[in-house]
Amino acid sequence: MIPTTSELYDLSHTLAAPLLSATRYPWEALDGIKDFVCRLGETLPEDEYDHPAPDIWIAKGVKMAPNVSVSGPCIIGRGTELRPGAFIRGSVLIGEGCVVGNSVELKNAILFDGVQVPHFNYVGDSVLGYKSHLGAGAVTSNVKSDKTPVAVRDGEEKIETGRKKVGAMVGDRTEVGCNSVLCPGSVLGPDAQVYPTSCVRGVLPARHIWKGKDNVVPRREKAEG
Repeated sequence: MIPTTSELYDLSHTLAAPLLSATRYPWEALDGIKDFVCRLGETLPEDEYDHPAPDIWIAKGVKMAPNVSVSGPCIIGRGTELRPGAFIRGSVLIGEGCVVGNSVELKNAILFDGVQVPHFNYVGDSVLGYKSHLGAGAVTSNVKSDKTPVAVRDGEEKIETGRKKVGAMVGDRTEVGCNSVLCPGSVLGPDAQVYPTSCVRGVLPARHIWKGKDNVVPRREKAEG
């Protein structure tokens, strides 16, 4: 079963809640990120956000390396850190307490609060849930090799997105291992885990581990004490 927006995300952890709450599936919000960021930015308090360009809003106190490149429209939340070489290409909403690391590229994406993309990641046309984490070199692939529109699949279930560019929908608190590729239209449920160097397609259920295409297993609950 392909999970819905409300099954993937706790919307209390993002300023994009009004945009996402109007969707059944999160990729339906991708077309609206640009305009939403522009409208939301105009409502942000001037005493809490710097406004270095007409379509860029950066919360005061954000740590930003000197060689970071930021193009609008973009909103960067409180307590976030942008490390050397980060490249924000526009139509991006970054939440509070995030880490956007060295040589990371973001484009047409929503990062919930607490997201970490700390090393050599590409995130395009994607939504990363609360406290989700991409290991070093993990990327979202957002275009199929044959350039046809992306469909989201789970077994026999198939939903056409109508878009040629759809990256990954990553649920809250999900961990993606180093040098993994999330293929176009992949959906990872909350509290899931992806082993390093994986190539993920389709749907990874909540609280499951992707060890390989034919090796997906439930996560074991940690024993208390």
